Amino acid sequence: MVTVPNISDKNTISEQPTTERLTPEKLPQHVAIIMDGNGRWAQQRKLSRIEGHRAGAESVRVIVRACRRIGIPILTLYAFSKENWQRPSREVQALWRLLSNYLKSELDEMMEHSIRLNALGDITELPKAVYRLLQSTMDKTASNHEMILNLALSYSGRSEIVRATQKLAAACLTKELEPGDINEAIFSSYLFTANMPDPDLLIRTSGEQRISNFLLWQMAYTELYVSPVYWPEFREEQLMEALVDYQRRERRFGKTGEQKQKEV
Repeated sequence: MVTVPNISDKNTISEQPTTERLTPEKLPQHVAIIMDGNGRWAQQRKLSRIEGHRAGAESVRVIVRACRRIGIPILTLYAFSKENWQRPSREVQALWRLLSNYLKSELDEMMEHSIRLNALGDITELPKAVYRLLQSTMDKTASNHEMILNLALSYSGRSEIVRATQKLAAACLTKELEPGDINEAIFSSYLFTANMPDPDLLIRTSGEQRISNFLLWQMAYTELYVSPVYWPEFREEQLMEALVDYQRRERRFGKTGEQKQKEV
């Protein structure tokens, strides 16, 4: 396991566990992660899936602290999809207990280091006690401004797009909007990620190569990075590898390389 410095550690980025320096000016402003592989990690060790999720919760702590120290302004973690409600009830209940424990144990650190917690998804579907705790944590951290931690909970990219479309249709019916006024920027303002930049980098662990109904609208030009490492073993070293790989890439957004060079 990689030793993780205290979140308030002021060491330079180059002193962290990577063989190459990160360029601060080229750091992604928004990193999204599909935290995959808890169950397979546990199965390989003849443990229960719940033990895998418990081990994965420690990776959440490590990666949030690392992103805060490195200077990633927004981190979005895919914690629970709408499809995950189909899993065995015992496993689902255990996931909500782990979330509750995380919120309780990390609140002081979020306050100390100015991390704002935000939720993406239909969180009213959560168990009432978990919903109240989540809402309370979001309220308490609402004024924090150094970093945003988004947890995607009961989330579906398709449902998010349908929800935004319904709200836009309602706004047109009440004459708040005209259909011709709707553009990409207005549509984006009706998503859970309103007023946030789209993810620059998506990391998926466990080697699976799909985006699993996650941030479908927002991922139009996101750089994708697949790590073979299961989420419970994903630590700062693997995060650094993903960031170094990201910084090697040329993001053209439909333009030619020559045009981007001229802009630079």
